[in-house]
Amino acid sequence: MSDEEEIDDDAVAAEWAAMAEDDGAEGDDLIEDGDDDMAAAMGGTDRVLDQTEIDSLLGFDGEEDDVGAKSGIQALISSGLVAYERLPMLDIIFDRYVRMMSTSLRNFTSDNFEVSIDNMTSIRFGDYLNSIPLPAMLAVFHVEEWDNYGLITIDSNLIYSIVDALLGGRRGTAPMRIEGRPYTTIEHTLVEEMLAVMLKDLCDAFEPLSAVTFKLDRLETNPRFATIAQPTNAALLIKMRADMEDRGGRMELVLPYATIEPVRELLLQRFMGEKFGRDSIWETHLVRELYNTDVPLEVILDEHTMTLGEVLGLEVGQTMMLNAQADSEVEVRCSGVPMMTGRVGKLGRHVAIKIEKVYNKHKEPV
Repeated sequence: MSDEEEIDDDAVAAEWAAMAEDDGAEGDDLIEDGDDDMAAAMGGTDRVLDQTEIDSLLGFDGEEDDVGAKSGIQALISSGLVAYERLPMLDIIFDRYVRMMSTSLRNFTSDNFEVSIDNMTSIRFGDYLNSIPLPAMLAVFHVEEWDNYGLITIDSNLIYSIVDALLGGRRGTAPMRIEGRPYTTIEHTLVEEMLAVMLKDLCDAFEPLSAVTFKLDRLETNPRFATIAQPTNAALLIKMRADMEDRGGRMELVLPYATIEPVRELLLQRFMGEKFGRDSIWETHLVRELYNTDVPLEVILDEHTMTLGEVLGLEVGQTMMLNAQADSEVEVRCSGVPMMTGRVGKLGRHVAIKIEKVYNKHKEPV
């Protein structure tokens, strides 16, 4: 091969590099054209979500009190919880509870005490413990008949308001909040007295539905020691507000769904005394018709035990001897069930039985 025909490697590399640059430039032009077309289709401006739209998408609106209204991702996360609206009787019970507690605490503090419900919602128990604002007192109470526990949280503002009201503090001034110290023995004692009143009213509120006893178990200041259910368990949260003129605070009642499970069927009622699957009109009609039903009775004069061969050997006209006499006691049965016993006699032209014993449902004479 001659020198002219030899391939110049450097020249080939330079040619390939030039071709690659040309292709890249054409590709950039195509991408820019595509971006311009997309921007023109979307209005010609880049759309960027602001913080409000991001919070709305995630379900965080910044209002901690509005637990019942959830949207976005928060709604999807909480969709597995059981909504308290499926237990309509709870509204009636806790409406009765706040009215009774307002009267009881008004007598307890000798002050104008008003209790109202902010909202009722479902929440995971672990999420609630993490959201408790400290300092606060957490009262764990035992539900004896249901063999489970509940929780009452009282915030510091209400604690200091109760202490001022019971110990003669000046009215018309907001209670002074002292940070950095634990609650004193006097404050613990006064709060326990108030909790005793609250739990008694809670018993009375549930009384028309089911007799139950709520008993204070312990008083805690650390949420870690007030764990009464698994963190992932669903619980019913009732947020209440107590107002004493220009002071007061908040109290929260937490009932895990496992606690109210024994009375779930009763809580499904829409009004007190509702009977599921029952109709008093049809019940009365059924009872009346049952008393008019014809029931066949059998009088057993005597019984013999015979072999199958003897039974097959019976013929028409054959006489069977009975051990019963004229004054023998006979048994009256209905569909094979003993009902009563008596003695056979005669009344006019009819054969009669004088009843002497009547059996109960346990087949015992009464």
